[in-house]
Amino acid sequence: MATNDLKNKNVVAATDDTHSSEEQDKNKTVVIASDDTPDNEKVGEKEAEIKNANVASKDTSIVKDEKETRNDLGVSLDKLSLGPKKKLLVLPLGGMLVHRAYRNRPNTIPMKSRPDFSTRSFLIYKRPYCEGFLKFCLERFEVGIWSSATEQNIDEVLINIMGEHKSKLLFTWDQGQCTDTGFMSLENKEKPVFLKELKYVWQKKWHDVEYSSSNTLLITDPVKDLLNPQNTSIFPGNYDPNNKVDDFLGPHGELRAFLGGLAEANDVPTYVKDHPFGEAAITPSHSDWGYYSKIIRSLGKE
Repeated sequence: MATNDLKNKNVVAATDDTHSSEEQDKNKTVVIASDDTPDNEKVGEKEAEIKNANVASKDTSIVKDEKETRNDLGVSLDKLSLGPKKKLLVLPLGGMLVHRAYRNRPNTIPMKSRPDFSTRSFLIYKRPYCEGFLKFCLERFEVGIWSSATEQNIDEVLINIMGEHKSKLLFTWDQGQCTDTGFMSLENKEKPVFLKELKYVWQKKWHDVEYSSSNTLLITDPVKDLLNPQNTSIFPGNYDPNNKVDDFLGPHGELRAFLGGLAEANDVPTYVKDHPFGEAAITPSHSDWGYYSKIIRSLGKE
């Protein structure tokens, strides 16, 4: 009996020890697993957060740099000229693009032509190729119209010959921007002498572009050009509506050829000097210099 009791005690002890050991192992395993898993996950999450933060920071930096670069580039492109600016071409109206005849002066009305339209007291004759010529000019130059007529006689004419393209003109000037000399024309004692002084064009700012004698051409007649710098104007002469073969403004006309070269030239005065066109300017060698020099002196010029 003593032996059996001893055996039973040993078995119970062994069993208890075994259970105790297994429980301890289970507890250890649970504790280790419980302790390790959160730390690893936390570390992993923190590392991921750091990586994501770094990536986001880099992305933000890249976007910021790109924006700054684009802004800097935009400023640079605004300041830099990517190509030569268009030169300024100042055109007359009557005498070149159209002929105007007074209704109440029969001797001014062409006998061999019919007017294209009329405005107020004028009959208007469009010069052949007028519309195509204006389109040609607008593609290559900034274009202004400067007429010595009064304002109310200009708008209707421009609408009829230009239509919607009228809005593309840089400016439309009339008699109000001309200089009234107080003298009368030698050819017509009833016609006042008006001058077109380019200095008034150059004094203005046109879309942040500065114009000067180097990039401006005025087409007019020699008298209206009296006070302008040399070689900034040409004088083609007047349109005769009775000339049925007039192609002066046409695709193969001499004026388009001249202006096509001017558009590509470095500066206006050099090109005009090297390519004489139309009538000569009024200089001291002119036969009527005595009269025109009086006009110049009366305006305080020498």
